[in-house]
Amino acid sequence: MTRPLFRILAALACGALFGLGLALSGMLDPARVQGFLDVTGAWDPSLAFVLGGAVATMFVGLRLIRRLPRPAFDTRFHLPDNRAVDRRLVLGSAIFGAGWGLGGFCPGPAIAALSLGRPEPLLFVAFMLAGMVLHDRVVAPPGTLAA
Repeated sequence: MTRPLFRILAALACGALFGLGLALSGMLDPARVQGFLDVTGAWDPSLAFVLGGAVATMFVGLRLIRRLPRPAFDTRFHLPDNRAVDRRLVLGSAIFGAGWGLGGFCPGPAIAALSLGRPEPLLFVAFMLAGMVLHDRVVAPPGTLAA
C-alpha cells in the first residue's frame, strides 16, 4: 500500500473510533448535552466524564508527540502556532457555545449523528456548513489574514 492510502485508512480508523466513542458515551443525543449545560435544572454530569477522558487522552497524546520525531504518515506534526487569546477567539467561542447549548450538537457529534437518520443533526450540519461558507466568503474571504 502507498503512503497516501495509509493516511486515508488511518484517518478513517480514527474517525470511526471517535464516532464509536461518541455513540457509546451517549453524546449523539442532544438532550444529554443540553442536560449537562442545564446546571440549574436536571443537570446530567455524564458529559463531564467524557470531557475528562478526552482531556486525559490528549494530555498523554501531546506528551507522546514530543518524544516522536514525526508522525507515522506525514512529514511533521501539525500543531497550532497561535496561542493568542484575542477578541476573535473569544467571540467565536461564545458563538460555538451558544450553538452547542441551543442545538445540543457540536461538529463531531453532529456529523456522527447523521448516521442515525434523524432530521435534527441534518439541520444542524446544514446550518453549520452555511456558517462556514458565510465565514469564508464574508468574514475572511480568500487572501485575507483573518482565516
